[in-house]
Order: sequence, then C-alpha cells, then structure tokens
Amino acid sequence: MSGKAGYHGKILNIDLSTGRSEAVAIPREDLDLFVGGQGLGMKILWDRLKKPGVDPLSPDNLLIFMPGPFSGFPVPSSSRTCVVTKSPITAPLKSDYPHASTVTYSNMGGFFGPEIRFAGYDGLVVTGKAKVLSYIVIDDGKVEIREATKFKGMRTDPFDKAILAELGDRRFKTVYIGPAGEHLVPYSSIIHTAGRAAGRGGAGCVMGSKNLKAIAVRGSGQPGVADHAGFLAALEKARAALYGTAYAKSWAEQGTARAIVGNSNAGTEAVRNYREGTFLEADKIGGDAARRDVWVKDIACYCCPLACKKSGVTRGKYGGVVHDGPEYETGVMLGSNLMISDMPGLLKAITTLDDLGLDQISTGNVIGFLMEAYEKGMIDRKFLDGIDLRWGSVDATLAMIEKIAARDGVGRLAAKGVAALSREIGQGSEKFAIQVKGLELAAHNIQANQPRGLSYVTASRGACHMSGDDIPMQNRRAMLDSTGMCFFPTFEPALEEPMLALLSAITGREYDKAEFEKIGERIFNLEKMFNYREGFRREDDRLPDRFFEDAFTVGPKKGAVLDRTRFEAMLTRYYKDRGWDPETTKPGAAKLKELGLDLL
Repeated sequence: MSGKAGYHGKILNIDLSTGRSEAVAIPREDLDLFVGGQGLGMKILWDRLKKPGVDPLSPDNLLIFMPGPFSGFPVPSSSRTCVVTKSPITAPLKSDYPHASTVTYSNMGGFFGPEIRFAGYDGLVVTGKAKVLSYIVIDDGKVEIREATKFKGMRTDPFDKAILAELGDRRFKTVYIGPAGEHLVPYSSIIHTAGRAAGRGGAGCVMGSKNLKAIAVRGSGQPGVADHAGFLAALEKARAALYGTAYAKSWAEQGTARAIVGNSNAGTEAVRNYREGTFLEADKIGGDAARRDVWVKDIACYCCPLACKKSGVTRGKYGGVVHDGPEYETGVMLGSNLMISDMPGLLKAITTLDDLGLDQISTGNVIGFLMEAYEKGMIDRKFLDGIDLRWGSVDATLAMIEKIAARDGVGRLAAKGVAALSREIGQGSEKFAIQVKGLELAAHNIQANQPRGLSYVTASRGACHMSGDDIPMQNRRAMLDSTGMCFFPTFEPALEEPMLALLSAITGREYDKAEFEKIGERIFNLEKMFNYREGFRREDDRLPDRFFEDAFTVGPKKGAVLDRTRFEAMLTRYYKDRGWDPETTKPGAAKLKELGLDLL
C-alpha cells in the first residue's frame, strides 16, 4: 500500500548481516487489526518468527521499534515507542525447544518514536548481526550503517553526547546500549535521552547481540489525517482534559515518586526482597524528600503536559548531577527493596544503572535476592568476590552493579537473573527468588494485593506490573500501548472520549470503547499464541512460594499472605473467562475465530 490516513503505510527493514535496508508496505488489514506499537510489533514478530525456539540472541531474532498512530502528532503525552522482540531472559519450565522464551515488549517515552514517523516510517525492524560494533543513521529516506568500534565500552551518558557530536545535529534522536548490552546481560536495557529506557525483558541484550550500539533518526515529514476538522476539535478537548489541570500539576510535582510513600503506607511495596510491604523509612526517599532536597527541573517527553521526569543535584559522598529519579520503580527496587534510605546513595545507584544500560527493576531484584541469601548464610563473601552485601549498603550495591554489567566474577552468574541464581545456590532459595517465567517482579508487592499477582502470572512478557490486574484492563492496556500514548494521562477520565475521537479522526476508522478493547484482546491473545507455541503452559503461571508462606510482620497489612487455593481458583476463572483451556491455557478455537486469529 502507498499509505493510509494516519500512517505512512511502510516499515523500514534493516539487515545488519547484509547491510541492506528496505521500506516495505504494511498490509492494510494489519493496521486495522493491530493498529501500531505493541500490537503491530507483535504481528510482525509472529509472522516472521514462524518456528518456535529461535535463539533470542541469534541474527534471526527481530528487534522492532514501533511508535503508533498518535506518534508524531501534537496529541498530549503521545511520545511512546514500543520495542518488541523475543526475550533473552524468560523460559518455560518445560519445552521441546532449548531457546524457548516469551515475547517481550518494552515501552519508552521521549522523542524517538515521533522522529521515526517524521522520517517517513511507521516502525523499524532490525535483523541480522553486524561484523563489528556499528550504529544506524536514518535521515529521512537515507539509511547508513556506520562503524562504532571507537565507542565500544562507552557508558550511555558520555555516549549520548559523543554520538550527537559526531552526527553534528542535535535534531537526531538516538537510542543506544551501554556496556551491559555489549556484554549481553539478559536484562540489559536500551536507553534514550538520559534515563528513558526500554528496560524490561532484555531488549538491550538483543540489540547487543546484533553488534548494534545505537540508532539515530532524523526526519522532516508527517503522515496525514483522515478528518482534519475532527482532529482539531478532539485535540482541543484532549488538551483541556490535561493542560493546567490539578491532575497534570500533581504529576509535575512528584512524578511516580509520589507513590513511594503511599504504597508503603498501603502495605503494597517491595521491601527487603518482598519480605515486607512497608518500608519504615520510605519518607526519606519519597517524592516530598526529592522535591525538597534534590530536584531542580521538571522534564517532559514529546508533547506531554505531565513533565514527570526530574533532574537535580545531590551532595556528599555520592553527590553529583541526577538526570532521573527517584521514580517509583527505581526508588523502590534500589531503595525500599534493598533497605536503602540514603537519598544521594539511592540516586547514585539509579544513575549508574542507566549509565551502564541495565534494567533497574531486574537489577534491584537480583541484588535483593543476593542480600537475603547472604543474610541467611546460603552464600558468603567469597561467593560475592569479597563484597559485604548487607541490607542498606550503598557501597555494596554499587559494587554489585558494576560486577553485573561487566559480567565479572559473581556478576557472571548474577547477570543471568534470580531464576539462574537460585538454581545455582539451591538450599530452598527458589522460595524467595522473585520471578515469573524468568522475569523478575516489579516494585509492587502482592501478599496484600492478589489482583496484582494475577497480572504478574498472566502477563505475556513474564512478571509485569503494567499488563493489568484483570481481563478488561489487560485488553485496554495492550491497545493503549499500540497507539503511542503514555499510560499515565489515561487515569484522567475526561481524556477517554477525546482520545477515541482523535484515533478516529487520524485513521479514518471509527473507534468506540468496545472496539478499542476488542483490538487489545486480539493483541493479548496473539501474544499468548506466541508463548504457547514456545511451550509455556499453566505450570509456568506461578508465583514464588514467598507470597503464600511469608506473611508481613510490620505495617498496616501485617499478617497478610496470599491463599494458594483461592489464587488457583482465581486463575482457573481467569482462563475460562479468557476462552482458554484452564488446564493448559491454550487459547480456544472459538475465541481465536471471534478475534480473527484462527487462520494465522
């Protein structure tokens, strides 16, 4: 196709093995059925990885950068890019394929997705492997693959400056990996503009396996819209729902860090490797403390009125410029979860992780697991290369971060994640190895929050707090991540009607709430089909024993613990309501036909 309202109608394929690039048409049906972002990325992955068991680190795996139909338009908070690939960290308990793993998708804000659209594409698909470390430059219709060996080992903050200096134009938008991605740490991330990350599921590891240090994009075009007058009218309503409102101001004031104290008070925070739900010193690392002592600037993504990113300066032993954080996930996983209440030390850890290109969530989880194993005498300082990995130790945490990114000594094993660590350590440590399908849990504890436990076990990419706590929420979020819009503004109810109107005006297809959620259901089921084909079954939808056996001992939810029988009954109900086999979790024929997935 030559194009469709709201789209350019083409994807840019880049094969690093051959050095060739080609713009290919997107089938019109795929745009209608899967929209963009997470959905269209999943459809491309499904179509092109036809056989299960492909090694995620082989040249055959796809690294897909997908904005959505909102991207590149002045739609509020529509900065997101979904990175879709086959995960290098997840695995089923049993499979016929040694490299079986889940799909993974990681969603980042910033400016990269809109710039892809300005350059004339609806997405990028990278395959193959370059002979030497390389980077890609896309300048509208011109595509080059350049050698990047001189940047080898460079951390992301200095690299961000160096690549823009080499390109000679700050209008280029870039994504890149750090040393962790180059060393193929399975939970390494892709970084964009200092602190925005596609962190979950190991997209940075896949990028590193392709010998790809960075991608730079600059564009000068834009897709058209189907209904210009309707677009402008809906845009004004969307802006009115957010710009200057109390809701937007609350995000600008503290970002997600406002939840650090709130969730601790509610007993739903990851504390001491998920042993507790309340951190008694949360106020030292929360949003109020950061606003008072650290932050001096609020930073927004493309066309976003929320400005939830922060920067500032800390003093003392761990002092320096802070380009991001604490956010909720980073503040909890490296703060509450490790019993660290030193704000400058916490921010030093956050900055170091971004600079090395490591997922903050998985890394905090791995270190928390090792702290507990060390506390219980399952491992000693010799195992830890001499690091005294005690709860609350900033210096020990920083030392472990460096070890993991370099895959040095104990870092070689720790880089594999908590599932691999628990298999090595044994001694019952699997009970507190906090992961599902190999992916570590996020910063939301669940002894007192059973629905979030359902999200963790049924999400497509492994333990995922963003997937949704029930079926309607899962469907809605899968579709939302296909539009290019950020999740945060959608808590504002007044945005729903203009959001649907904008999508209709841009694409020329009428969207109501039911159609929006139906497309999300189709996307979620296609992800399930991919995982099922890889060998994932009901036994893989399981939580660690900690959540059923270790009741909280402090805080307002003291005594809380999940009931295993009740949780399994909730899972059975979930599968039935999904139209999946409750014994195997295989999507049913009737459901696939209803969603138009029966002939794929």
